[in-house]
Order: sequence, then structure tokens, then C-alpha cells
Amino acid sequence: MFSKIPKEKKDEILAKVHAGEKVSALASQYGISDKTIYYWLRADTGEEVISVLKYNKLKRENEELKRLVGELTLDLSQGKKN
Repeated sequence: MFSKIPKEKKDEILAKVHAGEKVSALASQYGISDKTIYYWLRADTGEEVISVLKYNKLKRENEELKRLVGELTLDLSQGKKN
């Protein structure tokens, strides 16, 4: 089972995140899940918060999609068919 984290501790953790400390380090330090901290951030700001790893993955996927669109555009301009 899990225990409820006091509001003061939660506020302290969120303040440290906003000050630039890494979520993963704080999660380890306080013995809680990084998902819990991301949940708090999302609830606190009302916005989706993504991890650096997820951001990097999305960035790579976006670059790959741009490359594919470029290739398809070039193929179409040269009149190539699949």
C-alpha cells in the first residue's frame, strides 16, 4: 500500500522541480515514483508535462517524419511512382 505524502512535502518537491532539479533525482531522494511528481505537475499547471526522454523520442519521430515528407515531395516533383 502507499502512504499519503504531506502537502508541505509535495509543495517542497514541486518547488525544487520548478527551480530546475531533475524529477528522477527528486523521486529517488524522496522515495516516490517520478510518475507521481509528473502527475502533480500536470495537476498543478493544468498542462501535460512530458519527460526529457519522451520529448527526445518525439523530437526524433518528428525529424523522421520531416525526412519522409521531404523524400515524398521530391519523388512527386520528379514524377516518380511507387
